[in-house]
Amino acid sequence: MEGAPANPLLEGLPGLDDLPDLDGASVLVRVDFNVPLRAGPDGAWEVADDFRIRAALPTLAHLTDRGAAVTACTHLGRPTGAPDPRWDVAPVRRRLAELAPGVTLLDNLRFDPGETADDPAFVARLVDGHDAYVNDAFGVSHRAHASVVGPPRTLPSAAGILLRREIEVLGSLLGQPARPFVAVVGGAKVADKLGVVASLLEHVDALVVGGGMAFTFLAAAGHDVGTSLVDGDRLEECARLLSLGKRILLPSDVVTLPTGLPFGPGCEDAGDAEVSVVGQDVPDGRCGLDIGPATAAAYAAEIAGAATVLWNGPMGVFEDERFASGTRAVAEAVAACPGFTVVGGGDSARAVDELGLDDRIDFVSTGGGASLELLEHGDLPGLVALRSAPNAPSRRGR
Repeated sequence: MEGAPANPLLEGLPGLDDLPDLDGASVLVRVDFNVPLRAGPDGAWEVADDFRIRAALPTLAHLTDRGAAVTACTHLGRPTGAPDPRWDVAPVRRRLAELAPGVTLLDNLRFDPGETADDPAFVARLVDGHDAYVNDAFGVSHRAHASVVGPPRTLPSAAGILLRREIEVLGSLLGQPARPFVAVVGGAKVADKLGVVASLLEHVDALVVGGGMAFTFLAAAGHDVGTSLVDGDRLEECARLLSLGKRILLPSDVVTLPTGLPFGPGCEDAGDAEVSVVGQDVPDGRCGLDIGPATAAAYAAEIAGAATVLWNGPMGVFEDERFASGTRAVAEAVAACPGFTVVGGGDSARAVDELGLDDRIDFVSTGGGASLELLEHGDLPGLVALRSAPNAPSRRGR
């Protein structure tokens, strides 16, 4: 935007044009190919959703088109520092070969304990034989892992196209977003979101709260919540945020089940007769699992009037169809909003994808946790590392 201030997150951050001549060079690229897998027709694992692989293709093509030999590296799943056949990258490697022929993919980084420990010996093995490094893995740039912060200590390094775009979009939300700016925050655990909620309250015109985390806010506001999910250790902080005088929207009605009835994937047909909508106060013996229809309508109206929208976190247990309407209503409202819309990765990104709405969102982030960390702290370890690389603009002429 002409006349807008520079994004401070981009200052000193080396880009692909800051790399030396790539013709004949060997480039290590940290990607985030932590993709969902499923059993194929022959029983072998295959990639169920290649969104994250496709998101990295512009960077991979930029490098190979300029004559570089590209080696990609990623983690997959949650192995504990040792090889685990369940998290072998072979299915990812096969899909990558179809989308980016000639790009090599290393074994799962987290098969080695040196990855999460940022072990210098592991970093040395990782960079051996490479002439340059590119970080295009926004989704893990909030982690000070070897493959994220190690290579820029010695190699000419750069932010990839995807990483830079993530920083441009999310950084703009902390700068001068078009107003009104509405943030919609959901998910189960209030402890995971309080830091970003406090940060967002300094920037937004309205904060919309849903999901399991809403019940801790409702309890802090003096409402009965029955047996709904509440974090007793966070009640005081939620009360403090509510007392700031900021515009915080909480559910006015809630979809509930009696305590003890099953919910979640596979339970959609269990206890349908026991599902009921109650007001802000949840009776004893009942558990809130989604925002109610009046809340969904109010939230949709708030989103419709926004010039900028950020959404991170579902409004209920949307994997269970009985408690998916709130998330669906918010997703549809975000997709229909004429303003600039951002979905902050994670379950929200999965929801818009499953609903077929992703092409109506202006920007869908590839990083849930990284998005929250960036919005809360204003920087990430991966970005700090790149700004300290030998070829970083801030280090030129030293």
